[in-house]
Amino acid sequence: MMNLKISLPTGLLYEGQVRKVSAEAANGSFMMLPRHIDFVTYLIPGILFFDTAGEEPEEIFFAVDEGILVKRGPDVWVSTRNAVRSTDLKALHRTINEHFEVLNQHERLARSVLSRMEADFMRRFLELEG
Repeated sequence: MMNLKISLPTGLLYEGQVRKVSAEAANGSFMMLPRHIDFVTYLIPGILFFDTAGEEPEEIFFAVDEGILVKRGPDVWVSTRNAVRSTDLKALHRTINEHFEVLNQHERLARSVLSRMEADFMRRFLELEG
């Protein structure tokens, strides 16, 4: 099992144990299982979904804005500016297209640079602990 935390600037959006996590990075979609290697990646606007742990696993979907995903051991942290939970995948795709993709080119560039800086900071921080 993995411990997943999804954070927004305003606070914690989700916390729980999960069996797998899938998300979208700049180089494509990916899925992580508990034995996946530790890493840091930049998330693009897209669908993040996971299977909860327990006897009756539930598949949970979020539309997420750009952000950072960090996996270290059994812990997975997702930090994003915006996220919306829904069981309707079409509604989530509309949310991504209407709200998250509407950013102008300057804001996209600024956010990309900031996200890379955050990822570099997290990587260096994890190296200090190791």
